[in-house]
Amino acid sequence: MDLPVMPPVRPMLAKSVKGVPDPDKHGGLSFEPKWDGFRCLLFKDGDEVELTSRNTKPLTRYFPELVEAARAQLPERCVLDGEVFVALPRESGGRELEFEVLQERIHPAASRITTLSERTPAEYVAFDLLALGDESWVDRPFAERRTALEQAWTGVPSGRCHLTRTTTDPVEAQRWFEQFEGAGLDGVIAKPLGAPYAENARTMLKIKHERTADVVLCGYREHKTSTPEQPLLGSMLLGLYDGDRLQHVGVSASFTAARRAELWGELQELVCPIEEHPWSAWAGGSGSDWAIANPDRAPGTQSRWSQGKDLSFTPLRPERVLEVKYDNMEGRRFRHTAHFKRWRPDRDPRSCGYEQLDEVARYDLADILADG
Repeated sequence: MDLPVMPPVRPMLAKSVKGVPDPDKHGGLSFEPKWDGFRCLLFKDGDEVELTSRNTKPLTRYFPELVEAARAQLPERCVLDGEVFVALPRESGGRELEFEVLQERIHPAASRITTLSERTPAEYVAFDLLALGDESWVDRPFAERRTALEQAWTGVPSGRCHLTRTTTDPVEAQRWFEQFEGAGLDGVIAKPLGAPYAENARTMLKIKHERTADVVLCGYREHKTSTPEQPLLGSMLLGLYDGDRLQHVGVSASFTAARRAELWGELQELVCPIEEHPWSAWAGGSGSDWAIANPDRAPGTQSRWSQGKDLSFTPLRPERVLEVKYDNMEGRRFRHTAHFKRWRPDRDPRSCGYEQLDEVARYDLADILADG
C-alpha cells in the first residue's frame, strides 16, 4: 500500500456543545448526523484495503464484508474517515442502528466473524476525505474536502458503503437532531467549513441527546485498581422496575479516585447475600447461554464480547435511588454508560419504572443516508 496519507492516523475529534450552534459564530458550519458505531479510517490502494479504529488499532479482520464492499464500490485509491455500523430491520418497517450487535463483531474466532458477517453484516458511512488518488486533502478546508468527496462518490454503485448527508442550515440540523434518534443515531456533528483535517484535535462540535432518569442502585463492581487495603468502587449497577421485576438497565462509572473510595465505604451498609437480592434467580444457574441470548442480559454474566473479563458484582439491597444522565436507550437498557448526578432520597425505589423515560419516534435509516 502506497497512499499520500498512510496509517496510523488518529481521526479528528469533537467537543460537546449544548444546542445546535450558530454557523455565523464559527465562520460557517456543515452539519451531519452523528453515527453510533465504530469510528473507522478506511485506506484503499487497489485491492489492498485496511480499516483502523479511533485508536489506530486494526479492524480489517473483523469486517471482511466491508473489505469486499470497498473493493467493489470505492475509488481505486482513497483514504476516508467514517463509521462502521450495523442496522437491523424493525417489525414495524425500516431499519435502525444496533450498537450491541456491532460489538459482537470484535471476536477472536475467524469462524465466528465469518458467521456474523453473513448474519448481521456491517456497513460503512463516509463523512470525510483525507486522500484521493495521489493527492492528500488533509490541509484543505472541509468545504473543499466535502465537495471532492461528493464528486468522487458520483457513480459509486449501491452497496454497504454509504455517504452521509450534510446541510449548512441550522434549522434543518435541529430537525435532524429531533428526528434521526428514531433510527438509533446519536445526535448531530458540526464541522467548520474552513477547517483543515486536524488529526486527533477537537475541532468539530457535537450535539448529543441528553436525558435524566431516577434509577435504583442494585449493586457495584470494584475498580480494576481496587486493593484490600484501598477498596474502590468501579461502577454502579442500575435497575428500573418493570411491574414487579427489577430490570438491569445499565451502569454508571465516571468517578474520581477519591469519590470511588468514598462510595465504596458508603455502600457497605447495603451489601446483602445474593440469595436475598432480586437478581438471585439470574445468579442461581439460569445459565450464561440463556443470559447471552436474552436481550435483558443479567449483570455478572458473559456477553459475546466480554469473554474472560471478571463481571462479578457485589449485590446491594435495592433501597437507594439516584438520578443519572443518559443519552438514549437500546432496547430495555441505556445504550452507553450513564452519568451519576445526585442521590434521590425523596424517591421510593418502587416508583422508578420505565414509564418515566422518553419515547422516541421511529425513523428509517434509509432516509438519513445521502445515497439512500
